[in-house]
Amino acid sequence: MALHRDIFWVGRQWAVTGAGIQAVDQRLRGVLDIDVARLWDNNLVQSRRAKPGVNAADFDQALTTARERFPMIAVEAPESDPIVAQLKTLGVIEAPIVSAVVPAMQLHAEGRLARFLPQWRIRR
Repeated sequence: MALHRDIFWVGRQWAVTGAGIQAVDQRLRGVLDIDVARLWDNNLVQSRRAKPGVNAADFDQALTTARERFPMIAVEAPESDPIVAQLKTLGVIEAPIVSAVVPAMQLHAEGRLARFLPQWRIRR
C-alpha cells in the first residue's frame, strides 16, 4: 500500500505517517505497517521488530516518533448522568427494539462460472 499523504518522519526503512508506522519499501505491500490504533500494542510491536530484515534502530526511532505524535488515548468509562438514570427508571428511555428481519434478496454466485449466471436487465 502506498505511503499515507501526511508524512511526519522518514527513516531508512520506516516512515511515520498519518496512518501510523509504514514501511518505506512498497514491495512489502503494507504487511509490516502498524496502524495508529495499534501503536501501543506491545505484542504487535515486538512481533514486527522480530521479523527478519528489520532495522531495529530505525524501527525504534519510528516507534518513538509515532508515539510522541499519536499519544495513547485513555478509554474512560462513560459518566452516568443522573437525568438519564432517572429517565431509565421511569421507563421513558427503552432499549432499542432489535428486529430479526432477514433480507429477502440474497445473491449466491459461489462455485458458478460468471458467463452462465443470469444478467440483470432493467425493464421499462
